[in-house]
Amino acid sequence: MILYAITDRRRQEDDLLEHLGRLLQAGPDLLQIREQDLPARELFQLTEAVLKLPNPSGTRILVNGRVDVALAAGAQGVHLPAGAVSPSDIRSVTPGGFFIGASCHSADEVRQAEAEGADFTVFGPVFETASKWRYGPPQGLEALGEACRLVKIPVLALGGVQFENASQCLGRGAAGIAGISLFQQNSAVNETIAALRNLRRA
Repeated sequence: MILYAITDRRRQEDDLLEHLGRLLQAGPDLLQIREQDLPARELFQLTEAVLKLPNPSGTRILVNGRVDVALAAGAQGVHLPAGAVSPSDIRSVTPGGFFIGASCHSADEVRQAEAEGADFTVFGPVFETASKWRYGPPQGLEALGEACRLVKIPVLALGGVQFENASQCLGRGAAGIAGISLFQQNSAVNETIAALRNLRRA
């Protein structure tokens, strides 16, 4: 299972770098730096700082939306919001092995992302969540399952996903789980990731 942690310093109770240091020790597969309001210089500095943290499991660090910042800082990839430039358009300026994810809110967008060369997609919101209200009502498990069946690349479930419903997402074909709040429990991040990795498909 792929575990994809996403940052949001405004919802983080303690220092972001301190939390990310603990998170990288716990070892999610991917970490997206999603501080969309930061100017490019500050985003670059944050990304550099994250890349200098101990990373024993080799978690891949991705930057949200800013290919230039990701490349300048030496991050391993970029996450493209819905409606952003096509993954195929940035392959020519990125090194081999550069990881590209794409946010999708429909089965058609998932299929398009695969056709355009994304390495994986994040599909959502699957469940009700205040942070994703601007993307419309929850897509639901049935729509998640349809999106997963249409493509061969990994589809990760996002939006209202918690430990209690994560196995349902896996049961519909999701290759993993993405989230913000799910990975923000400072005192239990190791336990959270270990428990998620032991989940069975429902």
